[in-house]
Amino acid sequence: MSMIVVDHLRKEYPNVTPLKDVCTEINKGEVISIIGPSGTGKSTFLRCLNGLEQPTSGKIYVNGEDITSKKCDITKIRQKMGMVFQSFNLFSNLSVLENVITAPVNVLKMPRDEAEKKAKALLLRVGMLEKADNFPDELSGGQKQRVAIARAIAMDPEIILFDEPTSALDPTMVGEVLTVIRSLAREGMTMIIVTHEMRFARDVSTRVFYMDEGVIYEDGSPEQIFDDPKNEKTMRFIRHLKTLSLDITTASFDFIGMSTKIGVFGQDNLMTPKMIRNLNLVFEELTSATLIQRPGTLPIHFEVEYSNADESAKVTITYEGDAYNPLEDEDSLSASIVNKLCTSSSYSHDDKNTIVLTLS
Repeated sequence: MSMIVVDHLRKEYPNVTPLKDVCTEINKGEVISIIGPSGTGKSTFLRCLNGLEQPTSGKIYVNGEDITSKKCDITKIRQKMGMVFQSFNLFSNLSVLENVITAPVNVLKMPRDEAEKKAKALLLRVGMLEKADNFPDELSGGQKQRVAIARAIAMDPEIILFDEPTSALDPTMVGEVLTVIRSLAREGMTMIIVTHEMRFARDVSTRVFYMDEGVIYEDGSPEQIFDDPKNEKTMRFIRHLKTLSLDITTASFDFIGMSTKIGVFGQDNLMTPKMIRNLNLVFEELTSATLIQRPGTLPIHFEVEYSNADESAKVTITYEGDAYNPLEDEDSLSASIVNKLCTSSSYSHDDKNTIVLTLS
């Protein structure tokens, strides 16, 4: 028997219908990542699964029980279905340890000393035991999310729902949370994860749902969804992920913000850390270290196209001014760095300067 069966699920609000007709089955031990554009019902779907939202129509069965029925004890269902939110939802007035033991003591009626022992073991597992006596306001975003995961596990759930668990985090904190979720996946925990972390979705999932227009538009293995999608909307979404455009219009542009966008773009497109680092190096050396220093080059357009097939990136840089190819400057350290990173390069000047580089 499937752990979860969703039968023609629909959810309507006065001005929008995020879920139109969702049908699926989820088995024990599966790790399902849900991807897709914003506003396509991904988070609403999770909230319906654990009863935070009441469906307009349709049925949801958890271990054979219809949780949409008025006779269902949804509180009992939630005891076996943990949820981790993007905004952490920790109790700010309680310590880390108290956040983890509150539900086991009050809901499961676990003896406090047993709950504390278990909580400390879970906090050690997620790397947060040394913060047991701290309060949430004293923690980073990544630390808060790890505590939230420990709190969910403390209830011994049969399934955990993750609603974009890294979306509120600084990019430097994302990895520590994903590491914890990966360890749960290796242990066979059933999980449904709404995420924009495409490399993570590919690495950790047994199935991927692409949601669009209120339905599961495509359901397949990570290899199928990312490498060989069958449906047009899925293809368009994946293809859109593979192009990044940045425009520099002033010498005081937000270098850190644009570099962060390159990092997020790389993660979303399953790039290796080396490729992301090289793209950032090319961006830094050819924009802020070289072209910005030369009068008359603004605006500068920086574009990256990435191919998963051969794991290569094409970088196209266009800029104003007289003919000038910075890669030909033999005395330039920036030129030396970029030339070593590229497998090929070309330069042309028509009405604008254009550099095309290939990285692999």
